[in-house]
Amino acid sequence: MKKSVLTLACVASLALTACMSRPLTDQERTIIGGVAGIGAGLITANAIGANKNWTVLTTLAGAAAGIMVARNYHTNMCAYSNGDGTYREAPCPV
Repeated sequence: MKKSVLTLACVASLALTACMSRPLTDQERTIIGGVAGIGAGLITANAIGANKNWTVLTTLAGAAAGIMVARNYHTNMCAYSNGDGTYREAPCPV
């Protein structure tokens, strides 16, 4: 029941942002990205039948990924692996 309520809250928060008449700030984009990532991680964990530990891990990973996507969307920069553990930034493809 708790997971269903959390998933519903995530979806509702995303739906509410569509009703805003002003542009989102960087902080709002980051929060929305994190919430969307949490929802995606939780849904993924439920879909694969993960135990509690994996559910927490996928939820945290989803939040981190959602925040990064929100930040990259704002700057339009993507990180590409160099293959040696380092990354370079370049404009995202269209």
